[in-house]
Amino acid sequence: MPHEHRDDCGHESHDHDHDHPSADLGFQDNLFIHIDRQNVVALNATGNASSIIKPWHARLDEQAQFLESDADDQLIIRVPFTGTVRLKAVLFKSGPAGHTPQKIALFANGHNLDFGDINDITPTQEFLIPQSQDVGEYTLKTAKFSNISSLTIFIPASQGAETTRVYYLGFLGTWTEPKNQPIITVYEAQANLADHEKIQGMDGTWSAPGH
Repeated sequence: MPHEHRDDCGHESHDHDHDHPSADLGFQDNLFIHIDRQNVVALNATGNASSIIKPWHARLDEQAQFLESDADDQLIIRVPFTGTVRLKAVLFKSGPAGHTPQKIALFANGHNLDFGDINDITPTQEFLIPQSQDVGEYTLKTAKFSNISSLTIFIPASQGAETTRVYYLGFLGTWTEPKNQPIITVYEAQANLADHEKIQGMDGTWSAPGH
């Protein structure tokens, strides 16, 4: 069920949404510039994985590239950050209609998860996804997403279409510059589609910011 919108965003985030006007110099807790976009990886996907990591002003652009699942409607997206982050919310736009995910599962620091092992791991948090043309803001349990360097998003099924589509993926939170040399993670180029196994369950919350 959606969280009630509140305007008192000046304090630390708990369970409320951030609805910043576009003139608000910019959505200052948006982590777009702190995403290692060239190393964003999608498994079982067609399209450029980094194309859905867009600036805030381009979040509603449906003419640009989108990411679509390939062999079936499941999708894994791995997002590394350029330092450590404390995530407050995930911003997500999908569709249309049946191409919308039924749900998404988030794994903090799930660097190398693939379809062969993701069913055996409990998600850090998970959300149901409504069919909407808006960007949904999904409020996170911040204590579970503190001091992380990457996030893995798993989409287990669409809402009826043969494939799943994602148009925009963004993050709200705070970023800390790494104190040491960055760790270079080697991602596998392709998942073994034979390892696909559907999972079910999950619940969550959704809201539409910026409208």
